[in-house]
Amino acid sequence: MTALWQLLNAPQTAPFGIALMLMFLLFVVEVLAMLVGGANDWLDNLLPDELSEVNAHSEIGIDTVDSGAFIRFLSWLYFGKVPVLMLFVLFLAIFGLLGFIVQNIIFNIAGFYLPVFVAIILVWMLSLPILRLSAKGLYKILPKDETTAINQNELIGRIGTITIGIANQDKKAEVKVKDKYGQMHYVMAFCDNDDILTQGDTVLLVAQKGNDFLAIKNVNGVLVD
Repeated sequence: MTALWQLLNAPQTAPFGIALMLMFLLFVVEVLAMLVGGANDWLDNLLPDELSEVNAHSEIGIDTVDSGAFIRFLSWLYFGKVPVLMLFVLFLAIFGLLGFIVQNIIFNIAGFYLPVFVAIILVWMLSLPILRLSAKGLYKILPKDETTAINQNELIGRIGTITIGIANQDKKAEVKVKDKYGQMHYVMAFCDNDDILTQGDTVLLVAQKGNDFLAIKNVNGVLVD
């Protein structure tokens, strides 16, 4: 009990305690937002257009390399698929708990705690993959926009955007596409020709292949969703 109290009160673990307190406050806000409905939508509206469901087919400009990398990083963490406030709550919970765990392990092995800034950097790096896995699990169970009852084959002929991955004839990538009701769907698609489709490309879904689709690059600017 003394060791636990020492861990909780050590200056080197203070940032992780603060993170857990913020997590609790944000969790309360998230619960209230869910009860009143849409109270935290403004946070999701702050996301870059490339992650926004409103502008699903915006391409990343070739002159914004840094922005493209940042968008891919956010997409990797499931921003735009899981509510932003929920992702913040998840990150703070993971960061706070992992921080205490790491500092406790270091203390038990070496007899001292890591310096605050070293611990923050280390725990931050360890938290990101865990955040992605947690967000991926949440995404699978959260209600999605694509609850509108349509057959998947109704997406054939729709314009979508490659959001994650690279597609060719042997490899599929994730495509974000709107149905005729304006609801968003995330499907997997192969390229139907010798082209290579990359993140940010707008594509035309031309056929269905099992649970996946075949797509070609949308080279006709007249075709829009």
